[in-house]
Amino acid sequence: MNNRISRAAPLLLTLLAFCGCKKSAGIDKSDADAAAYDTEADWNDGQKIIRLGYQEAQGKRIFYQYCVWCHADATPAGPSNRSNLTPVPPLLNDGEKLNGESNEFLVSIVTLGGSGLNRSPMMPPYGKTLTPEQIKAVIAFARSVAQPPYLKKETSSSQSAAKMKEGITRP
Repeated sequence: MNNRISRAAPLLLTLLAFCGCKKSAGIDKSDADAAAYDTEADWNDGQKIIRLGYQEAQGKRIFYQYCVWCHADATPAGPSNRSNLTPVPPLLNDGEKLNGESNEFLVSIVTLGGSGLNRSPMMPPYGKTLTPEQIKAVIAFARSVAQPPYLKKETSSSQSAAKMKEGITRP
């Protein structure tokens, strides 16, 4: 009897291994949501959820620590300070304003601040507060929540340099 059980046990375990779990190989919506590092509600449509990858999720964390006070209408603590500033800073999700700016330009203005590019001195420089990777993460978060959505376009570094120089030499 023991000999019979010992011969049948491996066969039974093999059969259970192949038949026990029947999960489909396709990714359904819940799997895609589970694969996201974080989410953000669309600022214009609270019913829409934006899934964030790792870099965008890191940018979201940094945004809510440093930038939300001036680049959002509301903060987790209540109203922002945005309406008290002149000029009024763009919302982080303002695709009409920010989609036209290159990533290089956005890195420069976050790093050097508004004064560093002859823009609003109300924008402080974060180059000594945030690492280059953190600054890129904030920009990635901004791109992911932009409305209208950001469409990546190829720009040459000379176009970006000209745009930055234009900002520096503007009166």
